[in-house]
Amino acid sequence: MDQVWDEKGNVIPVTVINAGPVVVTQIKNKEKDGYQSFQVGYDGSAKKISKQLEGHLSITDENGTKKLLGKFRHIKEFKKTNDNENYQVGDSIDVSAFAKGDRIKITGWEKGRGFQGVVKRHGFHGGPKTHGQKNRLRAPGSLGPTAPQRVVKGKKMAGRMGNERVTLRNVLIVDINKEQNILLIKGPVPGNLKNILLIQK
Repeated sequence: MDQVWDEKGNVIPVTVINAGPVVVTQIKNKEKDGYQSFQVGYDGSAKKISKQLEGHLSITDENGTKKLLGKFRHIKEFKKTNDNENYQVGDSIDVSAFAKGDRIKITGWEKGRGFQGVVKRHGFHGGPKTHGQKNRLRAPGSLGPTAPQRVVKGKKMAGRMGNERVTLRNVLIVDINKEQNILLIKGPVPGNLKNILLIQK
């Protein structure tokens, strides 16, 4: 994360995101595949890919020679809408698809926190420190009445926390660097460094 200043001198916390470019690797249509979608590849820094994937990522130019689009580490497919019907295999999509001041939706996997108790996981205030409580400060307390004689589903208890898919909506784009394909997003985003994010208008 970083911080920038606006025209009025206010400090804005931002997250610096390397957004692409992504390359269109496949177009699917209803006649051949039964549905419309397009596939993109990101981060072409892989040292080695399989022969099957290499054949999938190769296209033939006008001279009849095969050309590899890239050794991508990540390949993702999206449903085709009216906005992206004109994409062709080999097209590049970069930050020019966005503009300063746009509101976007960001999806990513948040950090995993392991097995946590109810105080950290659900915000329980815990029990009293005195009056004979001893080591019951961060305990969950009673689980409810004895009538069902079982733990009701959905009860807030200790368990695995984090490592879930999180979507942030209505996030503001503070600035764009088109030369380096960098987005400055207001506030934090899910996950740690080098986490893969899905950014949509």
